[in-house]
Amino acid sequence: MKLRNGAEYIESLRQLRPRIYYKGQMIEDVTRHPATAPHVRAAAMTYALASKTKYKDLATATSHLTGRTISRFTHIHQNIEDLIKKIKLLRVLGQKTGTCFQRCVGFDGINAVYSVAYEVDKKYGTDYMERFKQWLIRIQDDNLMVVGAMTDPKGDRSKGPADQSDPDQYVRVVERREDGVVIRGAKLHMTGAVNSHEILIMPTTALDERSRDYATVCAIPIDAPGVTLIFGRQAGDDRRDHLERIDVGKPRFGVVGGEAVIAFEDVFVPNERIFMNGETDYAGSLVYRFAAHHRANYGACKTGLMDVLTGAVSYLAQIQGTAKGSHIRDKVTEMIHLSETLYSSSIACSAEGQPTPSGAYLVDTMLANVCKQNVTRFHFEVARLATDIAGGFIATMPSEYDLESEAVGHLVEKYFSGVSEIPVKERIKIGRLIEAMTGGTAMVESMHGAGSPQAQRIMIFREGRLAEKIKLAKALAGIPGRGKDKAAGGGKK
Repeated sequence: MKLRNGAEYIESLRQLRPRIYYKGQMIEDVTRHPATAPHVRAAAMTYALASKTKYKDLATATSHLTGRTISRFTHIHQNIEDLIKKIKLLRVLGQKTGTCFQRCVGFDGINAVYSVAYEVDKKYGTDYMERFKQWLIRIQDDNLMVVGAMTDPKGDRSKGPADQSDPDQYVRVVERREDGVVIRGAKLHMTGAVNSHEILIMPTTALDERSRDYATVCAIPIDAPGVTLIFGRQAGDDRRDHLERIDVGKPRFGVVGGEAVIAFEDVFVPNERIFMNGETDYAGSLVYRFAAHHRANYGACKTGLMDVLTGAVSYLAQIQGTAKGSHIRDKVTEMIHLSETLYSSSIACSAEGQPTPSGAYLVDTMLANVCKQNVTRFHFEVARLATDIAGGFIATMPSEYDLESEAVGHLVEKYFSGVSEIPVKERIKIGRLIEAMTGGTAMVESMHGAGSPQAQRIMIFREGRLAEKIKLAKALAGIPGRGKDKAAGGGKK
């Protein structure tokens, strides 16, 4: 691997020249700017673990394309063991960073595109798979970070791509040339975009023939001409931007994944970087597979975050002298129970994975959707329990400026103290960590990342096999079948 550790990854970003804006100003160096540096450090952890003996088995893999050792985040899942190792790795990274480490979206996109490109080639005689393999080998050998770009702005959501008054509300091909295509549009909420090397563009929905120009899958360097990124605001970002060390909660790492808008203004993509070009009948399969992989992740990475949150509130209870209370122990027990239940969902959908025709393994899609649906509930309940245990001081703590003030610092020290042997600063630090991990931006990402709750419910109902279940009930009740039993729910895709 060219980039062997976190320091080399950070240095590689300094060689790029992406066009990134934040609060109306251009960011010259994402590795040093206070808004983006915490997200760079979180992603760097994925590189750091790969260089440590303890985690090498989880963080690296053997490429089926070259036989060389590669980052697991650039690997094509070859078996169930690969799917499970991924889940274990994500939990560890969640524990180490307490936030999003950003490489999962590109990882899942790579696996989805690989399996779909194979099937498109089989049907249409295209050479997308070979193009994709050649691109992927470079990604693997150089250990590059890829941002998976799927979510379009969507404009008027009552209309599909071809019916929008502004056709750029979905990324589309605006010109086809002999040597490539020109694309225009945008992708929103792109996790890790500002500190990635490459963008992997995918459609965001199933498409009909009228939307042929929107059925595009391609790869673009992050600093390609015509690409502009706008870095999003987060709750508490002024504290971070002013380099506050205590009040920011997590001074080393970001709150979420450093999401950004990526705008494409007539960007040229050469043929060798195009992996779908108008094959609308496969857009839905690509979205379906990507979503399944990505939803499976959340029961692992968010469990890692919940581990940190459980530890934080348990320590705060010790500081406040409430740790031995039966009601506190019961709530902490429930936090652990919910975390492990969620983790088991990720393990289950991985253990039930199956190979696609390409040979790449796909998680069990029903269980992956159940997993992400649980995240939208369990993570919020764990956060609720944490703030319940912590108490109201989470919302009313004086700032670190007051703590360090000659005028009032002694009052903060006196009245925010807990048990005598633990410094007041530790109570405030752990309180700010809990605040950061249960606040607006962090929880919104858990709700809507990898698709909003309704998206999972649609898939769960669609894959619910209700016709089979009706037959089971009729058989036990002694009700004869009447031709082909029908039900509102379908089977697995």
